[in-house]
Amino acid sequence: MKNAMRSILTMAAVLMLSVAAIAQTTVKGVVVDGGSGESLPGASIVVPGTTSGTVSGFDGSFALQVPQGASKVVVSFVGFLDKEIALSGAQDLGEIKLESDAVGLNEVSVMASVVTDRQTPVAVSTISADIIENKLGSQEYPEILKTTPSIYTSKEGGGFGDASVYVRGFDSNNVGVLINGIPVNDMENGKVYWSNWAGLSDVSRTMQVQRGLGASKLGLSSVGGTINILTKSTDAKKGGVVKTGIGNDGYRKQLFSISTGMMDNGWAVTLLGSHTYADGYIRGTDYDAWSYYANVSKKINDKHTMSFMITGAPQWHNQRGTKHTIEQYRNHKHEEKYNSDYGIREGKVYGGGYGYNYYHKPQAQLNHYWNINEETLMTTSVYASVGSGGGRRVSGEQSGWLRVDSKTGEDDPNILRTADGLLDFDEVSARNATYTAEGSQAIIGNSVNNHSWIGLLSSLTMTKQAITYTGGLDLRYYKGEHYREVEDLLGGKFFLDDSNINRDADTWLKKGDKYSYHNDGKVLYTGLFGQAEYAGDNVTGFVSAALSRKSYKRVDYFQYAPAEQETDWEHFFPWNVKAGVSYKFNSIHSVFGNAGYVQRTPYFTNVFLNYKNDVNDDVKYEKIITSELGYKYTASNFDAKVTLYRTQWKDRGLVQTIGRSKVNISGLNQLHQGIEFEASYKPSKKLTIDAMFSLGDWIYEDDVNAAVFNEETNELEGEFNAIIKDVHVGNSAQMTGSVSVRYEVLPKLTISGDYLYYGKHYANFDATKRGLNSVPGDAWEMPDVGLVDLGFNYRFEIAGLKASIYGNMNNVFDTEYISKAQDGTTHVSSDALVYYGFGRNWSTGLKVKF
Repeated sequence: MKNAMRSILTMAAVLMLSVAAIAQTTVKGVVVDGGSGESLPGASIVVPGTTSGTVSGFDGSFALQVPQGASKVVVSFVGFLDKEIALSGAQDLGEIKLESDAVGLNEVSVMASVVTDRQTPVAVSTISADIIENKLGSQEYPEILKTTPSIYTSKEGGGFGDASVYVRGFDSNNVGVLINGIPVNDMENGKVYWSNWAGLSDVSRTMQVQRGLGASKLGLSSVGGTINILTKSTDAKKGGVVKTGIGNDGYRKQLFSISTGMMDNGWAVTLLGSHTYADGYIRGTDYDAWSYYANVSKKINDKHTMSFMITGAPQWHNQRGTKHTIEQYRNHKHEEKYNSDYGIREGKVYGGGYGYNYYHKPQAQLNHYWNINEETLMTTSVYASVGSGGGRRVSGEQSGWLRVDSKTGEDDPNILRTADGLLDFDEVSARNATYTAEGSQAIIGNSVNNHSWIGLLSSLTMTKQAITYTGGLDLRYYKGEHYREVEDLLGGKFFLDDSNINRDADTWLKKGDKYSYHNDGKVLYTGLFGQAEYAGDNVTGFVSAALSRKSYKRVDYFQYAPAEQETDWEHFFPWNVKAGVSYKFNSIHSVFGNAGYVQRTPYFTNVFLNYKNDVNDDVKYEKIITSELGYKYTASNFDAKVTLYRTQWKDRGLVQTIGRSKVNISGLNQLHQGIEFEASYKPSKKLTIDAMFSLGDWIYEDDVNAAVFNEETNELEGEFNAIIKDVHVGNSAQMTGSVSVRYEVLPKLTISGDYLYYGKHYANFDATKRGLNSVPGDAWEMPDVGLVDLGFNYRFEIAGLKASIYGNMNNVFDTEYISKAQDGTTHVSSDALVYYGFGRNWSTGLKVKF
């Protein structure tokens, strides 16, 4: 009887399994970007009203068991419109193309040279809006890149927006930064001040880093790579977002955005605004920052679309501008949070010299997209940026009352501090008040850097069979105004300054009056670029070239009489050429290689010496020679890339002042080479593991001999020697690694963790201090460090609206580490000047979509 019952139960179980198998069907397909054709890993495929669902693999493919009778599936991906697909039994849906949820995004991507990772033969990493939103938290915007190979980010002194980013050992001066395809590096010195772009974290749709020469068609002078940022376009769907957040040290953030979606009349409008403020992690680094964004688009017809965008981020922040020795930090009660550059003025925090920054740099773009036919697209952007702002500096005969020596980290012998160790601005004011005839002996001035920048970027892209041709024009005009103005007389009635030969030296200067220097830098740029790109079944490749004319003019209002204030235009003709090819062995394995040569214009300050109109006749073009070789592996649940690179930077220009003599160093040659690895593994739809490792060897190739001239007579005085051969490049970790884990522990609750490692990190050094009599040796190597970051995101509904709670904690174990250093004379830790990285910090917030 028992055996009979067991047989009956077994037959019943088999029958039930058979029925279950019959009751399910298999649906499969590949999810791709409808604009670029690139696969979309992590896309969601669900059967509405059921628990059946899956996500696409790294190649965009999926296979889903759906219940018998299911009539449809919904495919969705962040940044794209949902797509509903009707079912009719087991089937292969083939390529499922998702369309962008933003108007004109595909056209902007073409204009901005955003590339397809698996087709374009360059080393590229792409950061999605979802990652930026969920992992950035209260960090600085560039820090979202810290898990990318060969990239090092630092908060510098710790002030809001003062972060720096290095790519393959090159700083932002040598990394091209584009916003919607528009270059934003300073036209005079190549710098990017991230505080001017603090609002980008709110409006970024994606950030793509192309290491090396990259695939940008413009005549960029980037050496290390290109950071390509696409902002949000006008939303194609109606709705909005409300967001609020809090964090350590008084961090607060509020954000609101709204969009009409694409209306029946072809118009669409998206608006966004945010406000962020905090006391700051470092002592005396409070800040207040706003950001705004507006995009108005008009779809005129199937061929023409117009789009206007404006974004800006007015802000002020107190900052720390002085490094100190390790001992100086340890001996101070605030330790690594020590800030020697601020005090209290009339009861309020007051940033003194190098202690305060304010700026507003709105950028506006008017874009026209003309789809001439299915094969031809013309994009044209007219843009303008008008920036204004500066930073505080101490000036005057008794500036030592408020000055810290940046070369030693020690206070000036005459410095005035309160009992709490803060700069004593009230005491300075009291002393200034006693100088009734001489005027203020120590004042606060603003070093102002205003600029006006207008440009036009137009390109024509035409595809004929497997070849895409692109040609275009890049026009820019830039005027930078540089002067110092009186900000605070600190208790005195006036200030005297004899720097302006066109003004009586006894003129009483008041708030807003210019002193010390006043000059303009003007830059004209005309560029032509062209590219041909082949995309076959197994082979893709490109060749591109750019030729330009860059012209400098300097105007000095203080050091010259009116008839002699303006120089002639100094013309330069930089150019570049690059090419790359990739070969796909099959759907899994592929290799790529590229190489290029860049002849780059020297910086403005290397053309005009000594902050005067003196033209440097010996100035040279800088040359960059680079090459890469890589391998890619792509499967449904595993993706990996390995890249070898080599970059030579020849004839790097540097002008230094030693005493009253100038040193024109033009033979600095650097070699940057290394290996990069990144991989992503998705063993299940709930778990993703990412990893990267990079190892570089970045050194100066040669010792340098430089002529020394007397600053006043311009006569040869001797020779300067910089003994720097084989010294490692500083300021950026040459060995980096990370492991990132993202896991959905409960339905709609995702946690994430990052482990970051930095090693082979050398202090920056001053070449002028490495003469024949200096102590030989490499720059000081900072201790290796490992850091852990954690985050979570929980999605839910409130009153029928989609919402999420998110949180991030960085440096969870409060690890003490040095993030930046300046090498001392003996190249050891005791005489290096350093900044410490941030300890444990956190932020959390609520987001509601309507």
